[in-house]
Amino acid sequence: MSHDLPVIVVDDGSIDGTSEQLADLPIMLLRNEPNAGKAAALWRGMQASMDLSVDGVITLDGDGQHRPEDIPRLIKAAQGHTKNIIIGSRLHDREVIPRRRYYANRFANFWIAWASGMPMEDSQSGFRLYPIELLADLSIGTSRDRGFVFESEIIIEAGWRGIAVYNIKIPAIYGADLRPIHFQSVTDILRITRMVGGRLISRRMYLPGLYRSIVKPKLD
Repeated sequence: MSHDLPVIVVDDGSIDGTSEQLADLPIMLLRNEPNAGKAAALWRGMQASMDLSVDGVITLDGDGQHRPEDIPRLIKAAQGHTKNIIIGSRLHDREVIPRRRYYANRFANFWIAWASGMPMEDSQSGFRLYPIELLADLSIGTSRDRGFVFESEIIIEAGWRGIAVYNIKIPAIYGADLRPIHFQSVTDILRITRMVGGRLISRRMYLPGLYRSIVKPKLD
């Protein structure tokens, strides 16, 4: 399905011939050698997009969990919620999601909601549309150990800048025929929690954020 959008593919040091298979397609192909990790791959693609005079950047993971045919839904949501991050939310599909993964995501939601000051539906979804203004002056670490921390920290940074998150529901896609998922429920959630803890401490536990994200929605 064609969406008439510029496409950037970041081949993060793969050894399965990915770059060769994509060589003749009308895309911008970037390759990290050696593998630099998810955060660095995302950031390299985001930086490349800034040279294309676009209004926003849509990210999709390479494991087959995100459907390109849902891209127009993100764009439509962004047209009605300009300047927001649009996130494809999956946790409504609870029965499809592996139990351990589901509860790890819910745990992460709590902490990222508190630190950002915004309610969270699916803070770990990588299917997002970012406004280009947010990315233009972003400064977040992209080392290998921050692979899944990076996306969580962007949400917190956005919340601190007054940039909201808007969610749209997308299917939760899991199956044996998909590429292996590199998210490690315990290790990556601990890394995210450490990052969030540092952010909260820097703002003296940011109690207004806890109220706006957790308490107030339950009172409304």
